[in-house]
Amino acid sequence: MPHTEREELTPEESDQLLLLPGGYPPLWNHMDSIGSVGLRQREGAPGCSQEGLPCPSDSSELVLECLQQFKVTKTQLRQIQASLLGSMEQALGGQTSPASAVRMLPTYVGSTPHGTEQGDFVVLELGATGASLRVLWVTLVGIEGHRMEPRSQEFVIPPEVMLGPGQQLFDFAAHCLSEFLDALPVDKEGLQLGFSFSFPCHQTGLDRSTLISWTKGFRCSGVEGHDVVQLLRDAIKRQGAYSIDVVAVVNDTVGTMMGCEPGVGPCEVGLVVDTGTNACYMEEARHVAVLDEDRGRVCVSVEWGSFSDDGVLGPVLTTFDHALDRESLNPGAQRFEKMIGGLYLGELVRLVLAHLAQRGVLFGGCTSPALLSHGSILLEHVAEMKDPLAGAARVHAILRDLGLSVGASDAELVQYVCAAVFTRAARLCAAALAAVLARLQHSREQQVLQIAVATGGRVFERHPSFLSILQETVMLLAPECDVSFIPSVDGGGQGVAMVTAVAARLAAHRRLLEETLAPFRLDHEQLAAVRAQMREAMVKGLRGEASSLRMLPTYVRATPDGTERGDFLALDLGGTNFRVLLVRVTAGGVKITSQVYSIPEYVAQGSGQQLFDHIVDCIVDFQQKQGLSGQSLPLGFTFSFPCRQLGLDQGILLNWTKGFNASDCEGQDVVCLLREAIGRRQAVELNVVAIVNDTVGTMMSCGYEDPRCEVGLIVGTGTNACYMEELQNVAAVPGDSGHMCINMEWGAFGDDGSLDLLRTCFDANVDQASINPGKQSFEKMISGMYLGEIVRHILLHLTSLGVLFRGQPTQRLQTRDIFKTKFLSEIESDSLALRQVRAILEDLGLSLTSDDALMVLEVCQAVSQRAAQLCGAGVAAVVEKIRENRGLEELTVSVGVDGTLYKLHPHFSSLVAATVRELAPRCVVTFLQSEDGSGKGAALVTAVACRLAQMAHV
Repeated sequence: MPHTEREELTPEESDQLLLLPGGYPPLWNHMDSIGSVGLRQREGAPGCSQEGLPCPSDSSELVLECLQQFKVTKTQLRQIQASLLGSMEQALGGQTSPASAVRMLPTYVGSTPHGTEQGDFVVLELGATGASLRVLWVTLVGIEGHRMEPRSQEFVIPPEVMLGPGQQLFDFAAHCLSEFLDALPVDKEGLQLGFSFSFPCHQTGLDRSTLISWTKGFRCSGVEGHDVVQLLRDAIKRQGAYSIDVVAVVNDTVGTMMGCEPGVGPCEVGLVVDTGTNACYMEEARHVAVLDEDRGRVCVSVEWGSFSDDGVLGPVLTTFDHALDRESLNPGAQRFEKMIGGLYLGELVRLVLAHLAQRGVLFGGCTSPALLSHGSILLEHVAEMKDPLAGAARVHAILRDLGLSVGASDAELVQYVCAAVFTRAARLCAAALAAVLARLQHSREQQVLQIAVATGGRVFERHPSFLSILQETVMLLAPECDVSFIPSVDGGGQGVAMVTAVAARLAAHRRLLEETLAPFRLDHEQLAAVRAQMREAMVKGLRGEASSLRMLPTYVRATPDGTERGDFLALDLGGTNFRVLLVRVTAGGVKITSQVYSIPEYVAQGSGQQLFDHIVDCIVDFQQKQGLSGQSLPLGFTFSFPCRQLGLDQGILLNWTKGFNASDCEGQDVVCLLREAIGRRQAVELNVVAIVNDTVGTMMSCGYEDPRCEVGLIVGTGTNACYMEELQNVAAVPGDSGHMCINMEWGAFGDDGSLDLLRTCFDANVDQASINPGKQSFEKMISGMYLGEIVRHILLHLTSLGVLFRGQPTQRLQTRDIFKTKFLSEIESDSLALRQVRAILEDLGLSLTSDDALMVLEVCQAVSQRAAQLCGAGVAAVVEKIRENRGLEELTVSVGVDGTLYKLHPHFSSLVAATVRELAPRCVVTFLQSEDGSGKGAALVTAVACRLAQMAHV
């Protein structure tokens, strides 16, 4: 008999790989004692050979030679694992490799159960158990309900239907469906059905699936290349008895994964060894080339039964595998499945037994017509015969039924044959599963993969030792994976119902999510209305009429022209940190030296005198460190709070924001307060030339690089804008020629109710909890201080609806400001996989699924997109005002921008720019990110003022 050359093993490795399950000793140690007994001849017995019978020693060698073909080494298993993994990754990437034929088919199942699924579902199962069809009625009762056992009925499919026209098969299925439902007290309308169709298919949707090829003995014509869901729908319609919505078509492997009871974590791998074999797992959607999707996960059916890499399978294929393949319905196909699947294990055992009998080693050299007939030994027979305790008796009974006379040693040898075939199948299956685990570990970037694998199929159910061999081998091949094997409750029944239920749950949750986020999705008309309202408010504010926009003159009359020179001090006060800067403006550019000082909370909310004394102390410290003591340099003061300026160096504080609340300051000239503090600190001289808003500083900073920069924009903790207005339009300042920079203080836009139609209940919640309810309406819809809070309130609402976190809110999510705006930037980052998004949320104590992560991402996107679009509508109003002021058909202008939200959020800036293009099509707007606008800008305001003063003096 041909013999495949195999690698030599150490004794330890041989024992490790060849120990048979269920208490068997190593087979090869006992070969010398097998074959010498019971080789008697029975004269005249049918099928007996009288001549050429081997002697006892020859018999042992024949048995060893025969069964050694089923031996698979660790090296060979690793080669199979690596080859299958490579084929999987090729197929995921859209590359086809005929050598491997692993298909990696997306199933469009995007979520695993989380236990809350409820409802009644019909399941039609075809192909999972060979020549039978099953119909089930499954009731899911959620987390709290008492589980209800499915009702089911099995129908035997006649051979002529399995091999006949496709329409005949689907009409038979529809008839069985009606017959089953007729016996139940159910409505004839509105039934939801999950279709378990256990054959290789190309799915293009959850309810669209085209049969690629029949397997498992089916060969119906007119089905391959057609949508099996539509064929079933047509048959149900022809039947005409029930109105049934086929919600999902499900592979039995997917059903197995979905039918797993939720444990500590979700079950994300399904493994079936039944008539055939296959696996599925939850892959990152961005890795599945055919989906063109970069979010979430999708269940992929590996279809590993068709794996056929001759380079690694060739050495482990036996002469019996080749014989079985030649006699099968699909020669050359499903080579891997034919070594593992239950449809074939009995046949492999039959071929080995027939071979050994014909060689005179078994049954006294006698065969029988039944032993030589295809399909006479089934999976059930193998299970019974290999049982180490009761198997010997069953061997005698089963083989007698096949017309064979079984000797005492024959029974033991038959058990070894069953165990050898069976052990190889388990080890090969383990190598394939190890490839899937390696893929998961790589795609999720985990050092130790913790995963639950749902197992299903008659091989697992009837051969407990199959799982133990599988587990041992997986540990050997994938030691860095912590794998829990969980029997599927009923993959074909409850699992398919669960797919259907999950689809229904996701659809319902999707509707609730869309309803919740709809007010944040602004259309062109809404944004155009915001632009028009802001434009109207700007005009009113400039005229001194009642308006939510203060339109404050800054007394900055020009932007830099590049001739500014000198050394300047700058102060920057706008948050919990305060900066002092030395800015040197030379022909070669601007050089900045700075130091940051903290403003303790007790100072920010203490007396005004205490605050400004602290500021002067910081200035003096900086001067000493920079060797500037005694010098009186021109100073620009960036003061990032709403002020009404009466001159370049006069600013009346209107109200504190950003957590400041120092007493005796509102309504006072902050430059006077600073000068008074300087006066209290003797021997200090400071020349305060200008008080500057941070927005103006941003515009001036960018204007030094680009003379076309006439707009400043801040989108950070707060938001504001300024721009160069025609002086003749500024009622508060005399004069009709030249320009004046206007500090819009647009954060208060809408405080008069003009934005109420756009405000949501979540905005109202955030406003009510703020320190200034009813104020800064525009800012509270745009800026970083508030976006995280808006998201948090939305998440609480969706949790209360059961859409998020299984309806179980955490205490931390109830905590104000726990959801930072920086999380929006991180969550929406294109470079972050959803695994990292989940890590961000889990740090907040949120136990979430992949679906939850996706929905949180959508919430963040909706909130930040609205913010960017509103900001863009405001900028459009400003640039259109400038264009019309100057009577231009087209305006080319630059906007200087600063603020962490604008700079750090991955999409905010592009959304602002897109909105401006949409709403101000006759303006060519360039956005420039400011570098230190509040410091450098303040110095440049001072420098420009000094330049203009010198020109006036001349």
